[in-house]
Amino acid sequence: MPSYLLKNGRVIDPANDRDGVADVLIGADGLIAEVGLNLAAGIDTEFIDCTGKVVCPGLIDMHVHLRVPGQEYKEDVASGTAAAANGGFTAISCQPNTSPPIDHASIVKDILTQAETASARVHVIGAVSKGLLNTELTEMAELQDAGIVGIGDDAYPVENSGFLRRAMEYCSMLNLPYMAHCEDKDLTGDGVMHEGYVSTVLGLKGIPRAAENVGTARNILLSMTTGCRLHILHVSTKESVEIIRHAKKFGAPITAETCPQYVALTDEACYDYNTNAKMSPPLRTKADQEAIIEGLQDGTLDAIATDHAPHAPHEKEQEFARAPFGMLGLETSLGLVITHLVKPGILTLSQMVEKMSVAPAKILGVSGGTLSVGSVADVTVFDPEAEWTVDVSAFQSKSRNSVLDGVTLTGRAVTTFVGGRQVLL
Repeated sequence: MPSYLLKNGRVIDPANDRDGVADVLIGADGLIAEVGLNLAAGIDTEFIDCTGKVVCPGLIDMHVHLRVPGQEYKEDVASGTAAAANGGFTAISCQPNTSPPIDHASIVKDILTQAETASARVHVIGAVSKGLLNTELTEMAELQDAGIVGIGDDAYPVENSGFLRRAMEYCSMLNLPYMAHCEDKDLTGDGVMHEGYVSTVLGLKGIPRAAENVGTARNILLSMTTGCRLHILHVSTKESVEIIRHAKKFGAPITAETCPQYVALTDEACYDYNTNAKMSPPLRTKADQEAIIEGLQDGTLDAIATDHAPHAPHEKEQEFARAPFGMLGLETSLGLVITHLVKPGILTLSQMVEKMSVAPAKILGVSGGTLSVGSVADVTVFDPEAEWTVDVSAFQSKSRNSVLDGVTLTGRAVTTFVGGRQVLL
């Protein structure tokens, strides 16, 4: 494998408090060899001019649905990681709500085997219960031995508090984070979008924000009871942000993420019954947007993830109430964040890298999130000024379900390196 010298880029490495023009030398061993000014390189080193570009630790998306096993017609390891690389991500973690769920060590091993030659690292989240039926706990220790980095219940939140307490106690013993979809399904009922003015106009059944808020509060209290590290997925309501903020003040062992769509879009995107805007949790209101922005600014929300949820066209091309929840995210996330958070001055580029690389690596306990000498050379290079128009037909994902088709964004990945291997060219 060749070595690479990334010259004259703006190197942003929050873990080392670095933000300035520098060179980055990636060794042939796949590690960061040197970071500094006017670095020299050997005759066999490939030179890449990064003038005007940002060089940072590889972006990590800690919330992705790869649809493996069982729904490879929507996405698979090869297409999902290709989409990740195209969006500037060098690593992803895949959620367990597959068919069958990731509830057995053999499934974990199979996914990791498929990922050995993929375009990004794949970290696996194991299912909390067998079949995700939430009646019998999985063999978490065996899943951990097979290679999982966390336990989760995404799309199938645990309703029984006693069951969830036992699950969190096991996670605490194994030092695994519990990644929770916080929702009270009894409150959600058969709702299909945010409960409010727009749902009323459209005549669609609404999902009250209380469904998320109750789930968030309950899960936090159980994490404080058990000492389990709780990571709260896809925060979308203003009340959940406030609940998390206060819980952190009390020392709750929690972290939380939100997604770019909850900053860039509101429930008004559902007008015209656009099923690509149907997701769970649903797009909310301007007031929720403002609270999420504040939560990102003050550190209440630790990370930004995509909840990349691919669906085949025939699944989305039906009545709004019948269409599945979810939209693609890997190939638009960086552009959305720069357009809606960095350009308006809400986050600095360094804060963005912190939430999209450093924090995910720490929460999952995986490599990455730094350009320290000797660390694994997972590197993202992006152009923060590049303007481009979203064209879903050009996506690397197998699916096309994005409400952003035709939207112009600013900020795009130029190249990625995974373990020193150049992936996105």
